[in-house]
Amino acid sequence: MQERRAWAINGFLPFFLTLALLGLGIYLFVIGGLAEAWVPIAGGFVIYIGVFIAWSGFFVVQPNEARALVLLGNYKGSTRQHGFWFTAPFTSKKRVSLRVRNFSSEKIKVNDAVGNPIEIAAVVVYKVVDSAKALFDVQDYEHFVAIQSETAVRHLASRFPYDAYDESEHSLRGNPEEAAEMLRGELQERLAAAGVVVLETRLTHLAYAPEIAAAMLQRQQASAIVAARQKIVEGAVGMAQMALQKLQVENVVNLDEERKAAMVNNLMVAIVGERGAQPIINTGSLY
Repeated sequence: MQERRAWAINGFLPFFLTLALLGLGIYLFVIGGLAEAWVPIAGGFVIYIGVFIAWSGFFVVQPNEARALVLLGNYKGSTRQHGFWFTAPFTSKKRVSLRVRNFSSEKIKVNDAVGNPIEIAAVVVYKVVDSAKALFDVQDYEHFVAIQSETAVRHLASRFPYDAYDESEHSLRGNPEEAAEMLRGELQERLAAAGVVVLETRLTHLAYAPEIAAAMLQRQQASAIVAARQKIVEGAVGMAQMALQKLQVENVVNLDEERKAAMVNNLMVAIVGERGAQPIINTGSLY
């Protein structure tokens, strides 16, 4: 099913014509009643039937709305331009909103790529671009959007881990923009059958499930401590190396391998230690 333009004309001229016919019918009834003639009365009755049938062809289209016209089970097209219109009588006019809509999914529990249970939710911004597909290709396009959004969110959560401990690996928490864009692309493929375009998707909730939240928090804290220690050790090694090179280049003091090792040990303890170092100053010997 593909949307196409329906036949419809401005409704004001047919409206005034039907009013004129209605007045003519009243006139014929009055004349027939006064003259006791059945021909004018029959003519007025026929005009009344015609006016009644014609009234079924009028309809109004609101801004950002489409009306799909169906005549005797056949789709005749859609009208998007707002205003007062007239089309063939006995045509049903199904309303479809073209406004931008938000759908916020419920928090769902699903296992991520490494099997950890997580809670995730998303918001989907969409609009209808094809009224024929939205009405006739799916049963209820709003319900269709809701079901497909939940399915896409579940699939996204199962493809990536909640958190990646390797910087080169993608994760839901570490790459939210990429995850949202991937969700939008997958949803667009799913919702194309309903004549819906997805404008934007965002993850609104992302957390570990309550039963493992405390354990995973401890794991994150441990990983952060290890990463911080690694940076500190790298800096300490660089500083010790720079100090030895500086002493050797400027010829301040000549150190043998044993004293170099002792100096490096002291620098590493002073830099890496959690508490401030308390140096012992050697002022010389008595002999």
